[in-house]
Amino acid sequence: MTYHLTPNVDWALVVLDAFFIFFLGLIIYLRREDRREGYPLEDNVTGEPESYGTALLMAPAKFFKLPFGHGTVATPTKGREPVNIAARRTDPSPGSGYVPTGNPLIDGIGPAAYAERAKRPDLDWEGHPRIAPLSALTDFYVDREDADPRGYRVVGADGRVAGEVTDLWVDRADRLVRYLQVALPSGRSVLAPMFMASVRRAKQTVTVTAITAAQFADVPGIEGDGVITMYEEERIQAYFGGGYLYALPERAEPWL
Repeated sequence: MTYHLTPNVDWALVVLDAFFIFFLGLIIYLRREDRREGYPLEDNVTGEPESYGTALLMAPAKFFKLPFGHGTVATPTKGREPVNIAARRTDPSPGSGYVPTGNPLIDGIGPAAYAERAKRPDLDWEGHPRIAPLSALTDFYVDREDADPRGYRVVGADGRVAGEVTDLWVDRADRLVRYLQVALPSGRSVLAPMFMASVRRAKQTVTVTAITAAQFADVPGIEGDGVITMYEEERIQAYFGGGYLYALPERAEPWL
């Protein structure tokens, strides 16, 4: 005699149903997790914040501990107000572009946009500020085979001299120069990203094609003495990055 424990069960159908249930749960989980950033959404036409959706599709708050005792951050970030930017729509239809209404480099429009990063310096594995001026470091130096841009003139996108390099800001973790400290004729010093500069030893010049010489006067500054915060880095990088589109009028025009 042959015994069957489940003579009336179609196991192939059971496995298929289990897969469907698992796949549905996976989709719900992924849709909940991908809403941790970028919410609340804004309506494409009115700009008003949209609803978060049903509770089933909203992930519960998750807290992340920051290193070196800098507190915690939570996601999703509910309750944050939409950011008002100094720009207007070119057309009321969804997906239309924006046109700046002020100084886009300062207002953070388009490629000059920046994130609200932490207002504290980036730290290395030992908890020390990662980026510091070379003049304050005793264990870093410029190799004799490389050009030392200190004392070189800084030339902007318009070919005019903006100032002079007075110091180098070094990334101690990656062992490279991150910023050039530029002294302006006004007496103010600003930082320019090294990766947006071209050093010419023969002419003893540093060319920064991102912005014009006059626009160096509005480069976001730093508040600390010999210390730069991640928020200040974000502002400086965004200012120079936006210059590739907004520094000169012809850069914002179409090529064809």
